[in-house]
Amino acid sequence: MTPFVDCNSIVRRIWGDRAVVLLIFAGAAAEFAVNRAVDWLFFTGKLPRDPLARLIATAGAAQEIIFGEAAAAEHALRQIAAVHQAIERRRGERIPDRAQRDVLYLLIGYSERAYEVLYRPLSPAEQGDLYRVFQRVGRLLGVVRLPGSYEAWRRDRTQHLTRDLSYGRHSAALFTAYRRQLGRWRFWLLCDLEGMLVPPEVRNLLGLRSRRWLRAAFMLMRRLRGRPLAMLSLLAVPRGYRNQLYRLGAPSRGQPAAPVAA
Repeated sequence: MTPFVDCNSIVRRIWGDRAVVLLIFAGAAAEFAVNRAVDWLFFTGKLPRDPLARLIATAGAAQEIIFGEAAAAEHALRQIAAVHQAIERRRGERIPDRAQRDVLYLLIGYSERAYEVLYRPLSPAEQGDLYRVFQRVGRLLGVVRLPGSYEAWRRDRTQHLTRDLSYGRHSAALFTAYRRQLGRWRFWLLCDLEGMLVPPEVRNLLGLRSRRWLRAAFMLMRRLRGRPLAMLSLLAVPRGYRNQLYRLGAPSRGQPAAPVAA
């Protein structure tokens, strides 16, 4: 069988690590909330009702695709594109092209950032590898006008951060949902993690802070190769979600999971 992602790809190393995946979605949860097209995430109502379940399910589906066989992964991505088209028909309008690129850009950007925070910066070759994998994902999902290289993506990502972000009522509603599900101390921890992970444009819109003590703690975790966070990640979510989160540490190498809609 031909794997969808090469067995030596940095993408497998990133997405096979539960602690890294947790950080990816911590950062993405913040930036999702201030995307100008965030209203699309509210159309089905599933995300605001149970954001933790949706984020964990999306992470699991992404892992199954990354570690899956090529033909099955490509089929699963086309199914996801079909789900998006069905939502467009129900709403009577198209998801903006830039919104689809923005979501893909989130996964690229926070894959790199989370791995850097916990382990080390990616090399130029690894950056190119990361982008090519997600460029392929984007094309199979029907995302148009994707940049041709990592360097071009980085420039477009910078433009996105100055053009496509805004704090509104949906932003506030998502953070209210996060607070409701996580409780006080876990929500406080999430906000501090997000303040460390997200770009300044996101941090400023949400009033987040990059805490010096947390940066120092992650420097220590780097020396310990992330093992403490791998354990603490299971405590950072409410008890009812721990089994789902635990499974993110051991992605299957078989068929991709069923598509997850917003």
